[in-house]
Amino acid sequence: MIRVFIGYDDNEKVAFSVLSHSLLKHSTQPIAITPIRLQNIKDVFVRERLKIQSTEFAFSRFLVPYLCNYSGHAIFMDCDMLSRSDISALWRQRTTKYAVQCVQHDYTPTSTVKFLNQPQTPYPKKNWSSMMIFNNAKCTALTPDYVNSASGLELHQFKWLENEDLVGKVDEEWNWLVGEYEHNPHAKLVHYTEGGPYFKNYKHCDYSEEWFDTFKETTRTDM
Repeated sequence: MIRVFIGYDDNEKVAFSVLSHSLLKHSTQPIAITPIRLQNIKDVFVRERLKIQSTEFAFSRFLVPYLCNYSGHAIFMDCDMLSRSDISALWRQRTTKYAVQCVQHDYTPTSTVKFLNQPQTPYPKKNWSSMMIFNNAKCTALTPDYVNSASGLELHQFKWLENEDLVGKVDEEWNWLVGEYEHNPHAKLVHYTEGGPYFKNYKHCDYSEEWFDTFKETTRTDM
């Protein structure tokens, strides 16, 4: 069973549904999909939202190992993504050698704002944590107390690990940044990091047609 946790934001409800369908559509293995929705973890996640947070799950994503009882592996991904390939191929890359595996982007955002006029904050290791394979047993530092109190940079730059050697690399095609990287027909998981097609200003962004096709599949009825 592939365990996938998806960040949930009330401003991007449709994104969660479309991403979930795209994962199920392409996967050749059973998937357990869990939304990380603040309403569902309010007894555990109690930190106040910061003004620089662009999503509700900016910090709550780091509760995944706790939610898994620090056992086995689990994948986290932002909701503003679209799966174009079999997620089981990513799942097979998991290993006990690392605490976390992710795409190690090395870029500077091209814009200063993103969806809903949220600030685009540049920092080292930006977007590394937008898709992570957690080896939960090696992430015991991520207790609820720590996740509720640590700074954003401590969390997103993996400063809760003993050393950077515990962060393994995943190919960029598993977190292809739309609007930052050129079009790649082989991208396996695209990330609308500046804004998804469901926002008016990004309706015609790269890979938007695929997103709308998947949206139609997700919402199809015979009514």
